[in-house]
Amino acid sequence: MKTIPTSLLHRVLEPENSPASVHPTLIMLHGRGADEEDLLGLSSFLDDRLLIISARAPFAWDYSGYTWYDIGQVGVPLPGMFDESYARLASFVDDVLRNYPVDPSRVYLFGFSMGAVMSYALSLTKPELFRGVSANSGYVPEGTSLRFRWQDLAGKDFFIAHGVNDSVIPVQMARRAKELFAKSNATVDYREYPMDHQISDESLSDIAGWLKRLLDD
Repeated sequence: MKTIPTSLLHRVLEPENSPASVHPTLIMLHGRGADEEDLLGLSSFLDDRLLIISARAPFAWDYSGYTWYDIGQVGVPLPGMFDESYARLASFVDDVLRNYPVDPSRVYLFGFSMGAVMSYALSLTKPELFRGVSANSGYVPEGTSLRFRWQDLAGKDFFIAHGVNDSVIPVQMARRAKELFAKSNATVDYREYPMDHQISDESLSDIAGWLKRLLDD
């Protein structure tokens, strides 16, 4: 499958077992200091029906890799880079939907750390685009210019995973997300794991099972 020019650089992994003309699609969003290759190694543990598209954050990070935004304090993205990343990510998803063989009723986001924050940002403002979101070691970006549509999440599934020993984004921020989602009409699977700021074998296995159940619906 040819990579199509879009608003963000990205990698594409074709589904190994999807004979249909359009495919369930997983869009991966990495954390700070990584790139579009970072999460692709997880693909072998995920459902082989998925078309996987992994995007690169738009800004080079001073210490290597790429980033989605600057941080003022943990949990508060600074405007500017964040707003531009949000706009470019929204444009990127539009490009993906137009140019790749995507089943528009089965589009999923998989974000880690900053990528989870961007996954929340996009899915909570444009929920009609997504069937489900796996948010790993992130937080809901409150205090930004975004307006979240908490009551427009019926039929949307969120898998929230966080380490109780997270030394980068404290687990309290995931618990805050759980509180916010309790007021929504989304379906939420919230889990804490005995891990640091990472995706563990246990959490990945649970995510894979969650995705498979959604695909089998």
